[in-house]
Amino acid sequence: MLSLSEKLLFLVLTAASLAYAFIGFQNVYRVIARGSGERPSAETLRRRAREALITWVTTRPIWKARPATSLFHGLIAWGFMFYFLVNFGDLLEGFFPIAFLGKGWLGGFYRFLADLFSAGVLVGMIYFLARRFLFRSPALRYRENIRLLPAVQEGAIARDSLIVGLFILFHVGFRLLAASFAVAAEGGDWGQPFAHLLSLAWQGWSEGALTAGHRFGWWGALGLILLFVPYFPYTKHFHLVMAGVNYLTKPQRTSLGALDPIDFEDETVESFGVARIEELPWTHLVDAYACIMCNRCQDVCPAYATGKELSPAALEVNKRLYLNAHLEELAAGQSSEFSLLDFAISESAVWACTACGACVEICPVGNEPMFDILYLRRHQVLMESQFPRQLQNAFRGMERNGNPWNQSAAERLAWAEGLNVPTIDENPEPEILWWVGCAPAYDPRARETARALAQVLQAAGVNFAVLGEQESCTGDAARRAGNEYLFYEMALANIETLNAVQPKRIVTTCPHCLHTLGKEYPQYGGHYEVIHHTQLLSELAAAGKIQVQANGSTDTITFHDPCYLGRHNGIVAPPRQVLQELGLQVVEMPRHGAHSFCCGAGGAQMWKEEEHGDEAVNVHRYREAESTGAGTLAVGCPFCLTMLTDASRKTDNALAVKDIAELVAERLS
Repeated sequence: MLSLSEKLLFLVLTAASLAYAFIGFQNVYRVIARGSGERPSAETLRRRAREALITWVTTRPIWKARPATSLFHGLIAWGFMFYFLVNFGDLLEGFFPIAFLGKGWLGGFYRFLADLFSAGVLVGMIYFLARRFLFRSPALRYRENIRLLPAVQEGAIARDSLIVGLFILFHVGFRLLAASFAVAAEGGDWGQPFAHLLSLAWQGWSEGALTAGHRFGWWGALGLILLFVPYFPYTKHFHLVMAGVNYLTKPQRTSLGALDPIDFEDETVESFGVARIEELPWTHLVDAYACIMCNRCQDVCPAYATGKELSPAALEVNKRLYLNAHLEELAAGQSSEFSLLDFAISESAVWACTACGACVEICPVGNEPMFDILYLRRHQVLMESQFPRQLQNAFRGMERNGNPWNQSAAERLAWAEGLNVPTIDENPEPEILWWVGCAPAYDPRARETARALAQVLQAAGVNFAVLGEQESCTGDAARRAGNEYLFYEMALANIETLNAVQPKRIVTTCPHCLHTLGKEYPQYGGHYEVIHHTQLLSELAAAGKIQVQANGSTDTITFHDPCYLGRHNGIVAPPRQVLQELGLQVVEMPRHGAHSFCCGAGGAQMWKEEEHGDEAVNVHRYREAESTGAGTLAVGCPFCLTMLTDASRKTDNALAVKDIAELVAERLS
């Protein structure tokens, strides 16, 4: 137990530490509070608290990748969670002559866990320090063409990592040291195996020396906390707390990539989108502090993987360091000196994003860098009229003719010539309304998919109809390209059409239409049951309504999961069930399902030139499909069909690229 003077000194140091820490935490809160967006209600927080706590405690999202590194991170995370109790117990033991939780089985179990977690934290921290400073893991680096603040280039991340790492090592090391002196004084305790082994070094020491050693360890462990707490809100270690905030407060989206709408009827709004850091939604300011700087989002980003200037990890790092450098001014309500395009991300990087959502799906702390980029696009398009010139034709086509191909609406049903496909006027009460989509209506290659699906639906006796000339683009490309107002107008017009039809069920050929109709139109009052054509085909096959026969092919097939099917909407099993019903042998690519790699067409990339890089995204994905040894690459999206077919022409045409509907049609009895 501490002497009276030591207790007074500790209380004074605690008061000073908390006072300085309060200033930092208060400034962080004020900066985050400046962000836009609604705050969750108390009822919402109460409802989500249990799930958020489970996610935080289990570190569940981190296990999606890097299993070995995730294990070592788990050792540190779980150890630090338990250390909230350990530090509290040590504090009580220092001030009062007690054994925390007693000397019975409960106290013994607590001390065993404290000993175990101490060793785990030390092992985990040594691993991460060695990974960064000794082995210099490539996963923690950025390419030279990535925009980084000067502070990053001057070693700010490495310096912060070293400070945090040494704090953890010494804090936990001092605590284990103190425990070992206590164990030595008691003559040993195998209930604390690591402290016991360390205590063997103090055999033969006098009682006074052991007491002094214990006191030294106690002050080292808890004194370091007092030194570190004021620095805590400025460090990467802050993610320990802010990750939990993210889990608790992150907006509940209808799907992973559903964007928030803009209220164009609100006349008080003078600017749309985001230009400066304080204009971001407040949850995206939390993202900057929650970021663990692990670069997992960078690993899965198709733009980064193919040499473009985009790194979602660098975006979050730049945000954090800029906030730290200007925390007091921003907390006081001042405007940031620079726009995000001046320091956080380059314009080329903004337009390189495919909006695939991989960075959002993989992030272990719930960050959403993709949305920052799409909000920046909104500002560039709506306020600055600054966007890739190739998008102008797509915008004009959607405005004038209802499709980004800028072809006449009168040609929308040309693909169905000779197939007797019924329109909604001819069959006003269908069981299925087929939303064909722009690509199957106008793109020559995608038209083959539409014709194949029509043949399958007719063979299965499905009561369906199409809108024909009444159908218009859903506006997905406009929205992902930042032209939110064009999307808004198209959404309202389509909702009016659909509400007049009152479809029982909508099936789409395109995952982007599926996503927009089913997950984003509800924002404007359009509520419909929407399924993908692979889901419908799976249902029909399971019900025995599709009769197929082998066509003699022995080729294996690999399936490319479209981003807006597998990752954004969680539809992974139905396409594979259809392929299994066809009796085909399916071999998976290394990246598949929710972790699939983008084809390169999303985020309006279909309508513009790809940013400069080492390789085209579609070629990168096609080579991965080739590596499986399959003879056919199956897809479930007209954009994927186009992109991967183009990639096959640029390489060696080794793989035939076909939509699942085409594979079914080829095998109809």
